[in-house]
Amino acid sequence: MPGEAVTLQLGHYSGCVGAHWWGLQAAALRSAPEPAELHAAALLRFGRGPGGPETPTPRLVALELKGGVGSLRPDGAGTEPPVSWDGAVADYRDRPGGGCAPRDTGSCRGDAAGDGKGNPGAAGPGVPPSVRLWSDFLNVHLHPKSLYVIRQYLHDGDCGCLEAFGQGESLLQDPACVEEVEDRLHFYVEECDSLQGFQVLCDLHNGFSGVGAKVTELLHDEYSRKGILTWGLTPVLGAVGDPQNSFYRLMNTALGIAHLSRHSSLFCPLSLSGSLGLKPQPPVTFPYIKYDASLNYHSSAILAAALDTLTAPYRLCSSQGSMLHFADSLTFSGRKVVAAWAALPFPALPGSSLPDILSAHQQGLPWKLLSSCREQKLSCCFAQSVVLRGICQEKSSSSCPGLPPSPLHSCESPEQLLQQFLHTQFPGAFSTSLVLQQPCDTRPPFPQFFSPLLTRRGFLLDKAQGFSSAGVESVPVLAALQSSPVLHWLLSGLCRELQEPRVRRWSSFGTAGLEQDDFQEALEELRTLSQCYQTGLAADGAEDEAESD
Repeated sequence: MPGEAVTLQLGHYSGCVGAHWWGLQAAALRSAPEPAELHAAALLRFGRGPGGPETPTPRLVALELKGGVGSLRPDGAGTEPPVSWDGAVADYRDRPGGGCAPRDTGSCRGDAAGDGKGNPGAAGPGVPPSVRLWSDFLNVHLHPKSLYVIRQYLHDGDCGCLEAFGQGESLLQDPACVEEVEDRLHFYVEECDSLQGFQVLCDLHNGFSGVGAKVTELLHDEYSRKGILTWGLTPVLGAVGDPQNSFYRLMNTALGIAHLSRHSSLFCPLSLSGSLGLKPQPPVTFPYIKYDASLNYHSSAILAAALDTLTAPYRLCSSQGSMLHFADSLTFSGRKVVAAWAALPFPALPGSSLPDILSAHQQGLPWKLLSSCREQKLSCCFAQSVVLRGICQEKSSSSCPGLPPSPLHSCESPEQLLQQFLHTQFPGAFSTSLVLQQPCDTRPPFPQFFSPLLTRRGFLLDKAQGFSSAGVESVPVLAALQSSPVLHWLLSGLCRELQEPRVRRWSSFGTAGLEQDDFQEALEELRTLSQCYQTGLAADGAEDEAESD
């Protein structure tokens, strides 16, 4: 069995992704096959009330700003009826009034619909009217030690927000704040039988990037032999925003990547935004999902489904490795940053065998890049971890009709089959693969934004079905983490946009606790890191991009 992990959730968008992720894990408990493939206790803890069922709660430390959690019931849950609990409970409530900022009224909208700070617009179609904050669609219980509300800053409003990296760093230099975080952290660590590491979900676009920098530094100093896997999360960014706020966001992102990757075993930027830079790009699209990119409720659900799949290797019941081993297999040669890809759902006809499905994708996989990088025409990576879930694992007796025999049909196991396919698609790359029987559960509160061309199990139909997309209960998913040359374009591009004249233009950023020397050191780290991913092809592309700016 794998060891336990503690999750830290830093910021509101990270809360949206986390709320969906915990919901997916709770749903997986109810529909897990026998024997179970994934070890639920790797991320969840369990308590039992007198005569009641076991109640899962995340092993979670969540940091949020004042006004960012709304009202959670006394049992700490969001939407489901109370379940008996034998431990202490907490009641977290932020009531508007006095000097508080107004509560969100926009169904968890992100920057694409707001003013660049994540302030909301109007609720979109298909969104439950009660969904305003991540706590509104949280459907698992939280332990009283989980939530820490930072009252020095407001979640919403024109002032008093946590906008700058330096502000976030300063928070974690306050002894009282550090004590609160360490107390919660030690509570979960001490109850673990075999701690394998930490997962950090961190907002990258605001001042929580500075909070994450200090939190990962704390983890690195105190638990240097444990895995620290950090996910830098950014909502879909709007096409037009205040120039100063946009530049602050860019600086938060660049500084966050530099510091978070420095103190983590592995760092992965996750976003459906087409770009993390100043120049907006269209958001990622999926052929069988009709999502509203401006809704955090929607975009965070897609990232949560990808995250649930990507993290499966170190939650596997049969796993002999750890989070640290997992990270080491992807981050050799100084490449601490990885990119994420996902096909959600993975396109497959009902009843098709795995060899037939993969044989149909010999010209390229149908996945999309989730790390705000520019996709390359040629498939190339240094190392990768690939997970395929929810596909029939039975072998077909022969190749697809009309196609020549495929070597994939001679493989003895699903893992061997996927490994053979990856070897063909990515020759020379170090690839690890995992095939799971259990699909990704998509029942509410997961958004019902699927194409009518999907069955209830997420497989493809020739024509639209009679029932609505609300009937899609699960989907197959293909997801991968790659150490890839596309990251050279992302990292070097951030450096190019943060050139000296622009830094002087917004010098007030320095008043938030950021020294110019520290900023230049972080930029140099990014440049050095970007060179680790450089190939002839990537370098040429980066130069062409620079000349066109």
